[in-house]
Amino acid sequence: MIRPDPGRTDRLPAGLSAGSPAGGRPRPRPSTGAPQGPHREIACDESGSEGEKLVGGNTKVFAHAGLGLDVESAAACMRAVRDRAPSPTTEYKAFILLRSKHRQARAWLLGPSGPLLGNAHVYLIDKAFFVVRTVIELLPADGDDPADLAAAFYREGQGALGHARWTAFLAACNDLLRTRNGRGPGVSVEEVFHLVESLRTAGVGGPTGAVMDRLAAARPLVEAFRARLLGDPPQMPVLDPLVPAIVQAVDRWAEGDGVLSIVHDRQTMLTDERIAQLRAHPVVRRGSAHGRLADVRLVDSRTDPRIQVADLLAGAARKIAEDELDGRGDAELTELLRPYIAPASIWMDGFGPARAG
Repeated sequence: MIRPDPGRTDRLPAGLSAGSPAGGRPRPRPSTGAPQGPHREIACDESGSEGEKLVGGNTKVFAHAGLGLDVESAAACMRAVRDRAPSPTTEYKAFILLRSKHRQARAWLLGPSGPLLGNAHVYLIDKAFFVVRTVIELLPADGDDPADLAAAFYREGQGALGHARWTAFLAACNDLLRTRNGRGPGVSVEEVFHLVESLRTAGVGGPTGAVMDRLAAARPLVEAFRARLLGDPPQMPVLDPLVPAIVQAVDRWAEGDGVLSIVHDRQTMLTDERIAQLRAHPVVRRGSAHGRLADVRLVDSRTDPRIQVADLLAGAARKIAEDELDGRGDAELTELLRPYIAPASIWMDGFGPARAG
């Protein structure tokens, strides 16, 4: 099973102080205000990002890695990886390390003899579970724990509805909750609730039947939420995995009254507007009058070895996690990954027929 290390008492593994930035990168976006406290810089990259398309895409898992190594240490790490998993390519990417013949290199990178343990974290999202959890959070309170209901529904939904109807439900909800980014309205509220009603009348009981009943009764709330989501100005997307990933990176690395700068691989979703929204997020602002996210710099990964290492970590984590979801996990690699996993990851243990019991 993939789960955070239960022995940890902090939110994520302890990291190093920020390393010195590499030269030649774009200048940081100016911060608003004048945040005080210790300053740290980390490098981040992701694997499995498909925007808000979480169902029916190319990947089942989103992984976002944060790295606390300095530039020199990261460059040494990349040299060591190339020695263990050689490739003639100029730009060394995660897909090379993920080749089956390089399994031992992945084990070294994650393991106690590698440079990352204690100096990095990974935030994981099971994309389908993210959709389910977001749907459940729309329902009015009914005396139960939304997290427990989401877990029970996710655990039993496919078995209760069958693969085709379960997938259709997830895809419809995913489409309903997307901001669309100018691509049109997508699925209508009417279409989604027609599907919900057909599932309600199918005689399904248990958590799945309860969710369908409550979702049907919550249609006015869903319609209002959809209107806000598509309003002007638009809300922050609720299904873009980068949003909680960046928030959790700040919460992990900007300790106390400290502030964080993030050097991130180029990512079209991280616009100036989105970064401003992230800086205003309550978790990002917590404990600081000016906020804990100083700036986000988007750079070409070829210019910064820290991002190259973050790419390797994110790619390895996503592959290990997807293998777990598919019931063909590598026990050793899963155990090596566990200390890196952010406790706030959107992930649930114990689901899937290959992992039952």
